[in-house]
Amino acid sequence: MLKISLHKLKFHAYHGLYPEEKYTGNDFEVSVDVFFEEPVQKITHLSQTINYATLYQLVKERMHIAEPLLETLAMDIAEQSKAHFPFITEINVSVSKLNLPLLNFQGHTSVTFHKKYT
Repeated sequence: MLKISLHKLKFHAYHGLYPEEKYTGNDFEVSVDVFFEEPVQKITHLSQTINYATLYQLVKERMHIAEPLLETLAMDIAEQSKAHFPFITEINVSVSKLNLPLLNFQGHTSVTFHKKYT
């Protein structure tokens, strides 16, 4: 089994339920881990693996489409990743909202979507 990871990707986007989030946006952090079975022979070409640059582009494009719920966002990123790389056998997608619009709240919130494909 091989794992390709993109961790702590930073975006400013307009996801959220509250009107101010749709107007001012928020800072987000995304991490993705994708797993796939290793080929019989050693990997010697990019077509035999998951191109992390392409995976990053998929995440980046989806982050620019406003979504009320982080759960939907994480599930969409997983779905689009699987569609582009059908040999993915398992995926983890975490989306964190770094500045919550709650008075005196310190910290961040995150959603993690995990799926095993059979």
